[in-house]
Amino acid sequence: MHYTAHFGAAVLGCYLVAWVMFRSRWPANSPTIAILCWQGIGLAIGLSAIGIPISIGLAPYHRPPGTALRMLASDLAGGRLPAELGVGHLALISVGLGVGAVLFWSTGASLRAAAKARQRQRDLLALVARADPAAPGALVLDHPSAAAYCVPGLRPRVVISAGALSLLRGDELAAVLSHEQAHAKERHDLVLLPFTALVRALPGVSWVGRAFAAVALLVEMRADDRARRLHTDELLAAALARFATAPSHATPAGMLGAAEHDIVARVRRLRAPLGPTPAAAVAALVAATALVSLPIALFLS
Repeated sequence: MHYTAHFGAAVLGCYLVAWVMFRSRWPANSPTIAILCWQGIGLAIGLSAIGIPISIGLAPYHRPPGTALRMLASDLAGGRLPAELGVGHLALISVGLGVGAVLFWSTGASLRAAAKARQRQRDLLALVARADPAAPGALVLDHPSAAAYCVPGLRPRVVISAGALSLLRGDELAAVLSHEQAHAKERHDLVLLPFTALVRALPGVSWVGRAFAAVALLVEMRADDRARRLHTDELLAAALARFATAPSHATPAGMLGAAEHDIVARVRRLRAPLGPTPAAAVAALVAATALVSLPIALFLS
């Protein structure tokens, strides 16, 4: 049962680190580190959810889960099983494999849904969008509301509405376009994918929804940080503030929008000087790395 305890400790550790992150200010100061922490937490919880029932079911082998699974496969192929391996053990192993199948299915379903949404958006843009010298590298959608978003993928597209063109000054528009290009270059859609899949697999779990919202906001902050390399903080903050006060158009599903996810907090962050990476951020990253390493090591052992 000690292998089960290891998986359980990983889950408890993940919840503790997540609890601290929910209540800390440092993630806004170091969004890249915070994103890495959340990725580690999500992966560790997913692997542990698979590993807990499997490790209980494989207890008669008295081996680490990875070795025990290989031994079980060999025994099944040879038509023999240990005498102490009962129906209950096999049921628990099936539960663990079922959890893995659900997580795998939800990830695949999220990928397919995102791909369909992006293809619909590309088809629509091919019909109604246009190029405009005022927005180099972007497609302009004739819509009076203010919108700016990225259609991610292997051939990403940055889209801005006519309403946003009329709302923003030229330098503000350039800052917003840099923000959207950061989404495209860093494939932030893939950063969000594990949490989109968890939300799909566990729609009623509030913790999962909070984690998704936290990562989505951090992704926007990360894109803000890329944009501020080329533009001043005040310029980007002013552009976002204009979006906050203007009639905005909702970003289509599966896209990444500049005016999404708590503009007020992002503007406040841009207007406050960022300090060095706090020690708490480094400690959280070390903890998240250790927590995700534990279930991986158990499955590989």
